[in-house]
This record gives sequence, C-alpha cells and structure tokens, in this order.
Amino acid sequence: MKIYKLSVAVLFLSGSVAYAQQTEQDTITKEKRIEGVVIQGNSSKKTETAVLGEQKKAIIQKQAVSAEEISRKGISNVEQGLTKVTGITTVEGRGLFVRGLEERYNYLLINGLGSPSNNPFQKIIALKQFPTDVVGKLNIYKTFNSNLYGDFAGATFDIETLTIDKPFTKVEFSVGVNTLSTFRDNFKVSEGADGMEGYLGLNSKDRRLPDEIRNSRPSNYKFTSDESLNSFKDSWNVDNVKSMPNTSIGFTTAQKVKLGTGNLGILFSLNQGTKFEYKEGDNNQFRSQGENSFIDNMNFLSRKQYNYETESSALLGFGYKNKGTAINLNAFYLQNTNNIIEDNFGYKDNLVQNKNSGFFRTNQLDVSRFLDLQLTASQKITDRHQIKAGASYVINNYSQPDRKIIDGNRTDPNTGEILPENMIQMRYGGNNLIRQYLDVDSRFYGSAFAEYQLSLGEKGDRKDYPIQIAVGYNGFSDFRKTSYRFLFGRTTNASLAPFVINVDTPQNTFDTSIKNGDLFYQEGSDISQFYSSFYQIINGGYANINFKPTDSWDVLVGARYENDMTLIRYSDQGADIKNNLEKNKDFFLPSLAIKKALNNKNNLRFAFSKTVTRPILIETMPIKYISPDNVNIVGNQNIQNSENYNFDLKWEYFPTSKEMFAVNLFAKRIDNAIERSLTASADATGSTITFFNAKKAELYGVELEGIIGLNRISESLRNFTLGANATIMHSNVERSQEQLNMEEPTWFKNTGETLHKRGLQGAAPYTINADLKYEIKNRNNLSQTFSLVYNVSGSKIYATGGTGTDNYYEKPFHQVDFVYQGQLTKNWNLKFAVQNILDSKYKIMLGEKSYLPLNLENGNNALVNYYRGITFNFTVGYTF
Repeated sequence: MKIYKLSVAVLFLSGSVAYAQQTEQDTITKEKRIEGVVIQGNSSKKTETAVLGEQKKAIIQKQAVSAEEISRKGISNVEQGLTKVTGITTVEGRGLFVRGLEERYNYLLINGLGSPSNNPFQKIIALKQFPTDVVGKLNIYKTFNSNLYGDFAGATFDIETLTIDKPFTKVEFSVGVNTLSTFRDNFKVSEGADGMEGYLGLNSKDRRLPDEIRNSRPSNYKFTSDESLNSFKDSWNVDNVKSMPNTSIGFTTAQKVKLGTGNLGILFSLNQGTKFEYKEGDNNQFRSQGENSFIDNMNFLSRKQYNYETESSALLGFGYKNKGTAINLNAFYLQNTNNIIEDNFGYKDNLVQNKNSGFFRTNQLDVSRFLDLQLTASQKITDRHQIKAGASYVINNYSQPDRKIIDGNRTDPNTGEILPENMIQMRYGGNNLIRQYLDVDSRFYGSAFAEYQLSLGEKGDRKDYPIQIAVGYNGFSDFRKTSYRFLFGRTTNASLAPFVINVDTPQNTFDTSIKNGDLFYQEGSDISQFYSSFYQIINGGYANINFKPTDSWDVLVGARYENDMTLIRYSDQGADIKNNLEKNKDFFLPSLAIKKALNNKNNLRFAFSKTVTRPILIETMPIKYISPDNVNIVGNQNIQNSENYNFDLKWEYFPTSKEMFAVNLFAKRIDNAIERSLTASADATGSTITFFNAKKAELYGVELEGIIGLNRISESLRNFTLGANATIMHSNVERSQEQLNMEEPTWFKNTGETLHKRGLQGAAPYTINADLKYEIKNRNNLSQTFSLVYNVSGSKIYATGGTGTDNYYEKPFHQVDFVYQGQLTKNWNLKFAVQNILDSKYKIMLGEKSYLPLNLENGNNALVNYYRGITFNFTVGYTF
C-alpha cells in the first residue's frame, strides 16, 4: 500500500513571543559629541555581525546563533542550530550535550519563560521539533546569572522567537532523499499509519485503552470474546510500503499594523513534515558469569527498525510596541508522532538455542503534544525605572498507546527448518502477546516571572548608568500523572499446538482463535504500581547589581534563593496504599561575573556560581519501563538533586566586527552527580538501566573558538570565512556507596581488587565543530553561500557497568555536511544540503577494561550500532 501524503496545514491556535531583549551598551569607548550632527542607525539584530557584537558587550558569557547563520547553514530546526556553538553536540535520541555534560544538566527557556519537557525520557523538549522559520535568535548562557533558573550546569538555552523588522510572507517546500531509507521496498508501517490520519498524527485515538478499563483501576479484567474482537480499534497487522522521500512544507507571515501611536506586529506560521528512517544493526547485552569465569552474551540480536515520523507546528503571536511599552500575546503548538516497527532476530536471556531462529517484534507509536500560551509585557517608566513580567500556561502530553509485542520463533514446528521470510511459529500464553499503554499527562504547568530594574548614578559621557539594580521572581509549577498498564493474550487451551503465521498479517488468525475460544485478552497490570504522580513547585527570588565603575570594568553580582518542593506519590510492589515521598529543599545560589575591557578589541572575563541540577522525569519516576529485549528502565525515586560549583576564565579578541578568537578555561565540581547505570536485573532476566547519585564529580577543561576571514592569508580568499571551536575536558568521579555496591564484583571483597578510576557518565573528553563558508554576491547584490560543516565528540560513557563488566562507551561519530544557499531573485531562494557525507556508524560499545575475560558471540562487543545513511535535501522558498 502506498503512503499518501498531502501537505496541508491545520489551524492550531499557536504562536510565540516577539520577545524584545535589551542588550547592554558598549562600555569600552566613549562617544564624541559633534554639535549639530545626529547620526541614527537601525542595524538588524539577526545578522551574525550583530550577534557577535552583542556577545562582545554582554557582561555574562552569552553566545548566540543568529537568524542569518541559521539560514546560511541550512539549519531546519533549533537542535541543529545549537550544535554550531562551541562545546555543544547532539547525541542520538538523547538531546544536546554541553561541554560534554549530558542533557540533564541543561535547561530551556522560550522567550524567557520556563518550559517543561514533553517527553519523560528527555530533560527538555526535543528541539528538532521546533522549526527555525520563527526563530529570531538562539541564546546560549554558559555561565549562570541569578535571573536564570538555578537548574544549570551545562547551559541554559533561550529561544527568542522572530521579531518583526519588516512585513513578509514566505512559503517553503523541502524534499529529502536518504541513501539508506528512501525508496526502500517492504518498509514496514503500522496499519493505520499510512493514511491522512497518520500523516496528521491523529491515529493515536484508535490505540487508546479500551473503554472497559480506561477509567477504572486494574482488576485483572478478562475481556469476553466479543470485547476481545471489538474493543481494540487498531490491528496487529503492518503494511509493507515503498518509503517515499522526506517532505516538509512551511508557511510564515509577519505583518505590521499601525495602532494609535504604536505598532502591532502579527506573526503566523504553520509547518508540517514527514520523515522515513531505516536502521539496521546489533542490539546486544552482556553478563558476568562470576569469579574465575568470563563475560558472555545475555542478548545476541540483529535489529531492523522502521521509523515513520511526522512533525507539526503552528505559531500565532501578537506584539504591540509604543515608546517604552511592549506587550506580547502568543501561543505555539508542537506535535510529533513516530510510528516504529522494530524486528529483532537472535536470542535473549542467554537462550543460545534460539541464535538462528529467535524473533520478536515491537509495534510502537510515540506521540507528544505541546501547547504553550504566553503573555509578556515590559514598561519603561522613566529613564531610570523599568518593569517587565510574563506568564505562560503549558499543556504537554506524552504517550505510547497500545505498544504491541509479539514473540515467536522462525523454525517450522514440523520440520525444524527455518521458515520463509515473515513467517513465524508461535503459541498463545506467557509473554508472547503483550499490549502496553504508557501515558504521561500534564495536570498543570505554569511559569511566571517579574522584574524591576533601577538605574543609579550619573551617565556623564557614557551610554549607561554606572549602577543598575534588578530584583525579581521566577518560578514554575509542574504537576503530572503517569499511567502504565499491560494487557496479555491468554489462552484456556493449554494443549493448543504451535502454529505458523505471517507476522505482517496475524490479525485474522488471532480473530479466528478468539471466536474459537483459544485466545482472549486480560489485563495484567500491577494493581499497586500502575499509577504514580509527580508534583514540583519551584519558587525563586533574585537580586543582582551591575556595577560599571569605569568604561572598561563591568561587575555583575547576583544572589538567588530558590525553594524546591517536590512530592512523588507511588506504591511499592504489592502495597495497598500510596507512599508520599516529599522533598523540600532551599538553595542559596550566588553568582559573580567580571568583565575587563583591556581595549576596544580585547575582553577578559571571570565567572563563578553555584547551581543545582534536577533529574529527568524518567530518572525519578517510580516505574519499571519494560522492553521486549528485556532491557528495562527503572527510575529511582530517591535520586537527589546535584549541587554544582562553576568557574570560568575567558579571554576574547575581536580583531574586526566579523572576527573573533576566544580561550575559555572552565572547571566544575558536581556534588551528587546523577549517572546512568546498566547492570543485570535483580530478577536474573535481562538488564536494567537505572540511575544513581555519585558522591561527587570534578571536571575541568578549555574551550577554543575562532572566526576568521581568510583574506588574512591571501586576498584571493577574501570570500572565505573559517569558523572553528573545540572543547577539551577531563573529568573524574568519586563513586557513592550505592554505586560501589552495584559496580564492584562480589569477589573483590576476597581479592582486595579495586574498581578502575573513571570519568563522569556522559562527559566527552573533546568536542569539535567547524565550518568553512564561501560567499559571493552578483551585480544585484544577491548572495550565494557554500558551507562545509563538521562536528564530532569524543568517546564518552553511555552507562556505567556493573558486576564485572566495564562501562559502555558511545563512540565518536564524525559528521560532515555540505550546504548551499542561493538567492536567485528578490523573491526566490534555494537551499541544497548533503548531510552525513561520511556516513559514519553510530556505536555504543562495551569497554575493553572488564574485570573478567570476554567470551562473546563472534567477538562482538557492540551494545548498539547502525548506519544513518547520507541525506540529500532540496528546499525552495518564495518570499513576498
């Protein structure tokens, strides 16, 4: 069946704040007054030059990616844009790493307001869902200031949505082809995903819990034959289609209307896209056999995964400006669906006899929806007094409805021979047919801020007052509930012989068995643990003083008080009542930033701060997330916040308005650092990913960054610009007692051996980003830009090992992209990009320093690996 795709826009009420930030004025050089002459200018804040100038003037260490750079590099979403910044890399499915620190150490603001994650497996929104058509600038704060939330160690990202300099309307269409995924025959998609409802992400409604149990507690409900046939709206079948090119369509319009003495800006944007992705590779697990033995395979699997992903976004914003008044009312909506069919071949749980015949399939739909309504306002009362405030209300939901798992064997039950492709042997009962329903729903999320700014002293010949004082509040409330339920295919006919089915079309066989009384569905959820709640209220008050004693000195002293009230309601297995785990803690978070302008081209900066890090939701959710390969995720409700001490010393050199060199020395101490661990399950089947606090971690490193015009080498290279940045870092961890209990083999007590020293989980020893730009303009001043972009990060610990195994390491992934952008006419523009030119292999490997010898299948120590293919993307846009 062919997948039909229609690029249509659904009018979601959505939008975003045209958030105006007041940049600090240049404190380096004094202006000379010339009587009778007034020179005025209005430079765009979206250009790379303007962003570089703002970075130079700011007192805190703030970097940014401009709208111009976003366009030039063919960046289609926020995640791609942020990876162009020093020390930031993206990791497959786990968000952004800053200075080698995992995503849990980052925080997201949208127009200055707090933003929750719409996915319990990530700390912040999957930023690839956020299109760049509506982004004015991406701000990255790598040093802490008291008006930021205290949840800070890697960076705080602030997405400033598009400000309206001049009216425009833009339509853009994109098509992409991947060498591994596009035009693949027999690409598998869930039945129901290959129509218009699947394209718009509306097919999840057919995968909800059946009416019989949806609004009731689990009671081992047994579905009748009629209910087993009719209460489930979706099917076990999958369609085999030809995967088509990836497509996206976007529409953005920005208009200005004169309203009284001010201007009303209106921003409206719609984006819709689809993507096909195929992955094939290893999916293994390892186990320790104990003292004087070896490490062998628990799982030895070959995996094929088919992803059909849709992304929708809509934005609607109103911004009013009049002299010192600015009011913005906005909303935006993000939706992502990922239809996943995953086939695994081989054995699990050390059942080596299934090496050539084992098989199981997962049919999964991930759905996330995010609606953010924002209101912000600022008022300049006099030249010395200013107030600003804002509030947001967010509805965010994540679900995996009816995640279906079918387990079988590829041998003929009569002959023992391997069955033809797509045919499997199976029987009813056990865990051979499972339906899982995970829902993480927002009950309430609200964020707010308010700030009063006061300027003291006299300007004299300077642009700014020498003393600026700000006092304010920001905080949020986040209430969520989690439901996790299981239904199993059961049988009353224990003597039913194994049978052979086509795994792509088993529904008719199951229906016949239900009618014959050989199969029925029954809920098997843990009555005590199916439901949990999470409540968090953060209230923060702050004050900071920006003191500028001379034109060359800038000192910012801040203090923040933050109260963290957290309540987790959950049940222990088999318990009749809920536990109320309360965590109420106060934090005092000081910060200091000093900038010394050595001259009008050189800055020297120092920063110190204390901050906290809060865990990702899945790290603290008291559930056992079960996967069919028996690699389960278990949250730790007792996980503690980390407390961080951050130091930075930076030198910056700006030889011209378009060039920059910087060297930044940094160090951090993280008490109670949160780390991911992968160890054997307590029930002796499969493996468990769980989370512990280390006692402390220490890390230090250097960041190097430069942007240079190559005309410095030769005038013939005047159209070339080279940008490069690198982070080199070392980390060391002191394990907690919980980690020692998990990581140390039992025989160490007898042998006196000790664990190897290791770095912080998730911390990369180096990251490198570079891009080479060639830009030319024709006689009509229309530009064409060619960019070659490269990034990589060093081998880092994906998860710590246990009971004799070494750690698991995420290996370097070298990515090279080529981007061409051409302005053909005043209205037409083209983009052409080739992504992942090297087609590197993504790999997570068992380390080479295990405490026992390895006895692995085929000597293969890969935990996970796969290729992503090379993607060719062509975009055409028309602006009027």
